[in-house]
Amino acid sequence: MSNQNASTKSILFALLANLGIAITKTVAAVLTGSGSMLAEAIHSYADCGNQLLLFFGLKQSKRAPEENHPLGHGKEIYFWSFVVALMLFSMGGLFSIYEGIHKLSAQEELKSPMIAIVVLAVSIVLEGASLTGCIKQIHKVKKNGVSLWQWTKETRKSELVVVLGEDIAAIVGLTFALLAITLAMITGNPVFDAIGSIGIGTLLVFVSLFIGFKVKGLLIGQSVDRDTRDEINNLLASLPEIEKVFNVITLQMGEDIMVSVKAKMTETESAERLLMDVNKCEQALKASNQAIDWVFFEPDISD
Repeated sequence: MSNQNASTKSILFALLANLGIAITKTVAAVLTGSGSMLAEAIHSYADCGNQLLLFFGLKQSKRAPEENHPLGHGKEIYFWSFVVALMLFSMGGLFSIYEGIHKLSAQEELKSPMIAIVVLAVSIVLEGASLTGCIKQIHKVKKNGVSLWQWTKETRKSELVVVLGEDIAAIVGLTFALLAITLAMITGNPVFDAIGSIGIGTLLVFVSLFIGFKVKGLLIGQSVDRDTRDEINNLLASLPEIEKVFNVITLQMGEDIMVSVKAKMTETESAERLLMDVNKCEQALKASNQAIDWVFFEPDISD
């Protein structure tokens, strides 16, 4: 439940920050005619839509198992995270690059660039607060001693990876836009503004590709992280009911985990005793990790 709360809070922080920033950027883009500012406004609106999709995905992932989906809907959050990556690529990245190329040919002079600079500076502060909130929630679910980069590569929480990627891209993109508009104002050359828009778009394309490839592994079926696998294997090896573990398969299903075990049991003379021991092993697995929702246990004499 704490993991779910961490995700919800991170998405909420990002949504509130991006909604206010998007409206402010839109007004500034209209007043200044800045391509970089328009690209940033589109980016913020896209982020708002993305966060709403993540909220929807989290809600859908908690639906109970049914006949057509016997293992539940936990992996829906991966689907919606993948949709978010596609939106970042298209609505955010490609549109910003298009707008920058258009500005290169049009070369329209900026109007009231100081308005854009003030808006961008304020937006950087707000996005920084959103990123700080996201990292704070990540620290609640990651283990001590694990770097943020290592956690990003190993985690199975796609929604937090999406929010983290969006926040980092937003701050770097805002910095690009601020630098571009400042250079355009100092030199009087609107080409810098167009280059800034292209730079923002390129950044969003790279971030969306990273998120997309990250979520792809989860979407098609990925095991639990290395630490959780080790904990499961160590627990099974310590159980007196098990003589030898042949094989363990885990599958991350959103917040929930499926475990399949093939093992040689210590006592095999009595069928009733064998079944009791299998039940004990299944109960021990579920007790060791609340996320383990399904256990499929196969007693055997050989692998």
